[in-house]
Amino acid sequence: MMYAPLMVILAVTTADADSIPALPSVDAVVAQMMAHDSQRLAALYGYTAVRRYVLENRNHNKRAEMLVRMICREDGSKQFEIVSTDGWGGARKHVFPRLLGAEVEAARPDLRERSRITPENYTFEMVGSESVRGRPAYVMAIEPKTQNKYLARGKIWVDAEDYAIIRVDGKPAKSPSFWVKSVHFVHDYDKFGAFWFPVLNHSVTDVRIFGATEMTIEYFDYAPNRDRTLAPR
Repeated sequence: MMYAPLMVILAVTTADADSIPALPSVDAVVAQMMAHDSQRLAALYGYTAVRRYVLENRNHNKRAEMLVRMICREDGSKQFEIVSTDGWGGARKHVFPRLLGAEVEAARPDLRERSRITPENYTFEMVGSESVRGRPAYVMAIEPKTQNKYLARGKIWVDAEDYAIIRVDGKPAKSPSFWVKSVHFVHDYDKFGAFWFPVLNHSVTDVRIFGATEMTIEYFDYAPNRDRTLAPR
């Protein structure tokens, strides 16, 4: 996939220029983001959650669902248990298992750092500020430093109070296959107690011959472990 500049058009307001607070530097926001993330990771001893996957291809009138329980261990590694599946047989047999397998692989302790949004993996550019679900956030463009299949190109929204990433909008840095023409995704995160977790993921994958397939993942029933001795193993 060729590199391309990410153009972000900001809405023009009629507010007086003197009333608009100056944005902090991108380095300051990234530094705060990394510091707060380290604090949250140090306090999180793993967690459990439930997910619902919905895959749809309207061109071929295909639909499939999968419900899974997930265990995330203290080291970030993940384990999935499929609770139920329904619908489109090809997705249930091939697509869903590959999705879970890819996430298990990406979460391995020896690979996890390669997929995180950090200065080691990305360059950042401040492009503005917006409100997300009533919370002020800084908007930054991200550009991957390598053509790593675990990385993305696009924008992130960073909560101005907690310095947590609350939205990612982009596309993979590297196409997963010749058959995949394009992928666009939006990840949303929300706060549960002291921690921020994914709540919704929507993606559209345009596959050669087969056409566009949409996938929605809903995340719920989060239960962080409060004690290291009780962390899932």
